[in-house]
Amino acid sequence: MLPCYVLLDLETTGGNAVRDRVTEIAAVRVEHGVEVARWSTLVNPGVTISGFIEQLTGISNAMVADAPTFDEVGHQLLKLLDGAVLVAHNVRFDHGFLQNEFARMDVTLRTKTLCTVRLSRLLYPGVKGHGLDAIMQRHGISTASRHRAMGDVQVMQTWLAQVTQQFGPEHLQRQAQVLLQGSAALPPQLDTNVADIPEGPGVYLFYGENSLPIYVGKSVKLRSRVMSHFQASSREPREMRIAQEIRRIEWIETAGELGALLLEARLVKQHQPLHNRQLRRESNLCAWRLDANPNARPLLTLVRGAELSPQQFGNLYGPYRSKNQAISHLRELAEQHGLCLQALGLESGKGRCFAHQIGHCKGVCCGGEAPERHHLRLQVALVADKLRVWPFAGPVGLRELNPNTGQADIHLFDQWCHLATVRSDQELAEALQTRSEVLAFDLDSYRLALKYLMPPGKSGTSLVELALQFT
Repeated sequence: MLPCYVLLDLETTGGNAVRDRVTEIAAVRVEHGVEVARWSTLVNPGVTISGFIEQLTGISNAMVADAPTFDEVGHQLLKLLDGAVLVAHNVRFDHGFLQNEFARMDVTLRTKTLCTVRLSRLLYPGVKGHGLDAIMQRHGISTASRHRAMGDVQVMQTWLAQVTQQFGPEHLQRQAQVLLQGSAALPPQLDTNVADIPEGPGVYLFYGENSLPIYVGKSVKLRSRVMSHFQASSREPREMRIAQEIRRIEWIETAGELGALLLEARLVKQHQPLHNRQLRRESNLCAWRLDANPNARPLLTLVRGAELSPQQFGNLYGPYRSKNQAISHLRELAEQHGLCLQALGLESGKGRCFAHQIGHCKGVCCGGEAPERHHLRLQVALVADKLRVWPFAGPVGLRELNPNTGQADIHLFDQWCHLATVRSDQELAEALQTRSEVLAFDLDSYRLALKYLMPPGKSGTSLVELALQFT
């Protein structure tokens, strides 16, 4: 299949590579089609093995009590992996655990990886189910040691022998190279294995030398989007700079696109990454407030900060990113609709305005037009910019479901503000309790809430629906 690879499987105390630990390692090294080394060991995880995991794997706390710790066997495993491609079924699971275990030893794991799940999909594109149990059933492979590390390695070894015989070694090698070529464009200094990044919705964070992200992005296909940055680095200057500065990647999975958009906007405002031009904190946001009295002068007042409150949206128009943008836009509307610049507050003086002298004002400034009529025409001119009043009696929850994974998130909004994204009743209660502390206008949250609440709809690979309303 490959000139040199190591078939590996781990048993662990759970599925979280950061929190959980390794309890067993098995590895078989193959060079030029010949097995040259076979090694396995139990590992003392330093934490308690739960009853569920013990029942699943057969590995008990008593069995690992006298076993070596990972840092006692880690260097032996590194020697076995030296110069080889790490091959595993769902390799990002095993690789993620190894990365964290070696990081605890202050060792950076640098190895190419190949996933036999992905290899199975390439070889059998029309077949459903590529998990180890599905492969065993489909290919007639049996083992008495399922969910033990060496037992699962032997299943992979038997399967590879079968597909080699079925397709031929040359075809299998070509398919393996297809999977490996996905990492060809990666920056050489990148410590993160891109194959570990899931191909689902979420947010990714690029880090340089320090703890602050240099770029935050989102996608409904995380791994593909991350790879697109590096594939474009030879063509686009910004992508080239990112590729030169990046050292590691982190990611956060979401139920769907809405969750990714909300999280991306929050993280960009929180961290202000160097290479993010959009979604930064809008410190100069402002809006026009229309006076209800047609005889008021000026009719419009620019408001910002705390005055730009969702509770006041009934008579606010905008928002605009700066005072200059707000004034420029209002001048354009006045020109298009024959509005009086004096009445709007954009021109000083009394009596007949200059625009009326050249026929661009209908005369509200000098008695030629009733103030009520001018006020009505101003409302019509501004209608496209009118900020929407919150249409609910209290907070609402948008439920977003990923039909592929079953993950469901509740995005809680109040007065167009995104309060929180929650996954439990406790998180929901806490978010509702603290909502008064976070009700500050945010343009990105406002636009997303408008898109999904008026009316709710489908988005990408997820389904979004109005699920909760509170008073």
